[in-house]
Amino acid sequence: MAKHSDDNDVIFEARDLKINAVRDDGSELPIVKGVDFKVRRGEVVALIGESGSGKTTISLSALGYCKPGLKFAGGEALLLGQDVTRMSTEELRPVRGEKVAYLAQSAAATFNPSILINEQVTEAPILHGTKTQAEADAKAMSLYHALELPDPGNIGSRYPHQVSGGQLQRLMAAMALCGEPDLLVLDEPTTALDVTTQIEVLKAFKKVIKEEGAAAIYVTHDLAVVAQVADHIVVLYNGEIKEAGPVETIISKSEHPYTKRLMGAIKPLPKAGLGESSNHAHMRDAPALEAKSVDAGYGRDAEGKPKTMVLRDVNVAIERGKTVGIIGESGCGKSTLARVFAGLLPPSDGGLKLDGESIAPDLRDRSREELRKVQFVYQMADTALNPRQRIKDIIGRPLEFYGGLTGDAKNRRLLELLDMVELPPPFAERYPHELSGGQKQRVNLARALAADPEVVLCDEVTSAL
Repeated sequence: MAKHSDDNDVIFEARDLKINAVRDDGSELPIVKGVDFKVRRGEVVALIGESGSGKTTISLSALGYCKPGLKFAGGEALLLGQDVTRMSTEELRPVRGEKVAYLAQSAAATFNPSILINEQVTEAPILHGTKTQAEADAKAMSLYHALELPDPGNIGSRYPHQVSGGQLQRLMAAMALCGEPDLLVLDEPTTALDVTTQIEVLKAFKKVIKEEGAAAIYVTHDLAVVAQVADHIVVLYNGEIKEAGPVETIISKSEHPYTKRLMGAIKPLPKAGLGESSNHAHMRDAPALEAKSVDAGYGRDAEGKPKTMVLRDVNVAIERGKTVGIIGESGCGKSTLARVFAGLLPPSDGGLKLDGESIAPDLRDRSREELRKVQFVYQMADTALNPRQRIKDIIGRPLEFYGGLTGDAKNRRLLELLDMVELPPPFAERYPHELSGGQKQRVNLARALAADPEVVLCDEVTSAL
């Protein structure tokens, strides 16, 4: 359990840590090649580097865990002085969740959609027997306030789908911190958020970590964001530490060429007018999709109005051949507006028009043709794709449902769609778990395009990549 004590207390230390991959023939390939670093109480230490540099593999060693196909090959991973790499599963069980907690990249996949938030946040300390339900509830409430969540008195009584992505990410931190662990392992937990919200969430993480007297390992490839919240940075390349030191030193006075390349890769601010030009060839008298004086929110009061109003008097028109960007901070209503257009959340006031004609606010009252014309591409492909269906069935369903395609015609169109999103034909036989995150999101897009829609609603479709 986290305690307030000297800031120089070492919570975690990697000593000449080595991790190997085991090949099919039994031979071993070094993945992590003898790394050394310390994480002290109250500190956030960032592990940065490109994909495949060993960031996540090293961070998971703090939980005494190796991914399938990997093994600890040498050195030590000391958590509060104990080498967790030599502990059995039974010995690790009370350690995980109580002394060290893990925050994953996808909060949406972490939370159970059918269980209330507060029940999930307080589950770990109750299972470990370190808190009663009343104590866990009180701790959760203090964390909701500390993490600057809106309506902290009631947010725990909602379901995960009733809060924004940024709020859900903070609630995942509350879940990890409720058991008062000494160490948090943050595996790119804010990648799916907009940059402003990333900074807000990470600052809230850091504030609570210091207040709780805990420490954190933060895994990321985004130097621009982590520079604002980390105390120390460890630069990794190909399983080796290339440079390590205080944030100011690594950012301003980096010496290793690889670190300098990372710094040079930070993207400059975008310039307007970089998209493809439009010749207005698809313009018509009426917009493809239009919202007029729309109000929308969640929950219902006695009068049938939303308890929590998110959209107020919103007017948006989407012309054919045009891309309309809707931007704003987490919780401002971006995804809510997309859900209103799709008919997933009927507005409490105002109206919607498709091709200049009014359409039903609730998708259950729309015709099949109206459903075909407006397709939704969800942010998190992990939760949007059925894990038990092959890619050919996921994309093939709208081809049958909307287009009536079967047999060879369906297969030809399926291959065309895969080619359109730059996936090879053999991928049609794969399941979602056999694809990378980027490949799954392409399938997510191909499924929407299979309906031959008039409007595609893209809800931050690349933010998790």
